[in-house]
Amino acid sequence: MSSLQAVEQSLARIKQLDPQLSAFNTVTAERALERARALDAVAPAGPLHGVPVAIKDNMCTAGVPTTASSKILRGFVPPYSATVVERLEAAGAIVIGKTNLDEFAMGSSTENSALGPSRNPWDITRTPGGSSGGSAVAVASRMVPIALGSDTGGSIRQPAALCGITGMKPTYGRVSRYGLLAFASSLDQIGPFAASAKEVAAVVQAIAGFDSHDSTSSAEPVPDLLSALTGDVKGLRIGVPRAFLDGVDAATLSAFNAALETLRARGATLVDIGLPHAGYGIPVYYLICTAEASSNLARYDGVRYGHRTKLGKDDSLRQMYERTRDEGFGAEVKRRIMLGTYVLSAGYYDAYYLKAQQVRTLLRQDYEHAFELADVIATPTTPTPAFKLGEKTSDPVQMYLNDIYTVSANLTGLPAISVPCGFSDGLPIGFQVTGRPFDEATLLRAADAYQRDTIFHTERPPIG
Repeated sequence: MSSLQAVEQSLARIKQLDPQLSAFNTVTAERALERARALDAVAPAGPLHGVPVAIKDNMCTAGVPTTASSKILRGFVPPYSATVVERLEAAGAIVIGKTNLDEFAMGSSTENSALGPSRNPWDITRTPGGSSGGSAVAVASRMVPIALGSDTGGSIRQPAALCGITGMKPTYGRVSRYGLLAFASSLDQIGPFAASAKEVAAVVQAIAGFDSHDSTSSAEPVPDLLSALTGDVKGLRIGVPRAFLDGVDAATLSAFNAALETLRARGATLVDIGLPHAGYGIPVYYLICTAEASSNLARYDGVRYGHRTKLGKDDSLRQMYERTRDEGFGAEVKRRIMLGTYVLSAGYYDAYYLKAQQVRTLLRQDYEHAFELADVIATPTTPTPAFKLGEKTSDPVQMYLNDIYTVSANLTGLPAISVPCGFSDGLPIGFQVTGRPFDEATLLRAADAYQRDTIFHTERPPIG
C-alpha cells in the first residue's frame, strides 16, 4: 500500500478503537497525512518508509504537545524533536500521535496518567501495564505497527508482556535519550514495541547509535541486527535462575517453561544460574529512581514553562512554587519526589541512597558471573498476567512488586526483550531474555528463533 493508505488505515483504526482504549493523548492526523503525501511523491526514503509510528508522550516532538501525561506540562509544545524521533523520520517513518503513560513514566499500570488510564485490548477491565501502556495498546490493537516507549524499570517490557506484543529495552547508552523528559537518568532507556522481534530489530537499527547531544550515549558500533536473525540458536546457553522464580503464578511458570523447551528443541542449552542479590532489586530500584526523580523534577516550578498557579496580589515566590507543584503533579509523582528527597537528605544519604548504589554494584556482579556460564538469561517478564484496573492502586508496594523481573536490567544497564509466550484465561504472558551489554543481536536472534516456532506474537486481541 502507499504511505497515504497506511496512514489512513491507522487513523481509521484509532478513530474506531481509541475511545475505548485511550492509547493516545494526541493524534497528529493532518501532520501525518501531509507527510504521507510527500513520501508518496519520492523514492523510498529509508527502511521504514511510510510506516505509521506512535511516540510515547514523554519524548519531545517539534510542534506537537508533549505532556508526560501530567497537568504540569499541559500546553507545552517543544521547539525541537528528540533524537529518536528525528532518526525514525529520517528512516521514512510517519509519526501519527503521542501515547498515554503513567505521569512522567512513574507507574506500572498507566493508571497514574492525568488523562485517565489506558485499557488492555485483551480485556478492557484490565491494565495494559505501564508506564508505556498507551504505546503497547496502540501496537497490540493494531492502531500502529510500531511505537516507541521508555523503560526505567520495565516500562517497555512489562506492558509488552501484558498486551501480547514484543518490546525491547536496549543497553543503556545504545539509544540517545536526548529529548526524553527525564525520570531517572541512570535508568531511563528508549526502545520499541512491535508485533515481532524482526520488526523490533528494524526499529532499533534505525534509532541506535552515538548522539553528541547525549553525554551518556555510547560510541559502541551498532551491528547489522537484521542479519543476526538467522533462526540458529544451536549451542546458545540460556541461564535460568530457578531460585528467583518463587511467587510466579502457575500459568505463567508453565508458559515460561514451555518457551524454554521450544528454544531447547532448536538446539539451545539450559543452564542453572544464581542471581543471589536479585531479590533486592525492587527496594534498590525504588531508592535510586526516586532520588533521581526528586532531582530531575525540580525543574517544574512554574517559572520557565508548563503550568503556573494563579497568583494573588500578596503571594510569595515560595507559595507560587508550592501551589504550582501541588496542582500540577499527581499523587504517585508526589510520593516519589518525597521519597527521593528523603533518601538524599542529610543523615539519610549514606543509609539509603549510597547503600542502594552499593547493592546495585553487587547485582551487576551477579550478572557478570552468570554470563560466564550463560549467553543470555531467561525469566518471566511479569509474575502474573494483567491485573484489573484499580486492583493495586491502594497498595503501592504490590504495584511495585509487579516489576520484580524487569528492574534488574535497568539497574545493570543490560539489554532485555519480552516476547509473547502463551495465555492464561485469554490474557497474554511474556517471556523475558536479558543479554550482555551491547549484545542486542543475540537477544533478537533468540527471540526471533522462538517466534519462528510459535504463533503467540501473531494472535490479535478480540477488540475491533
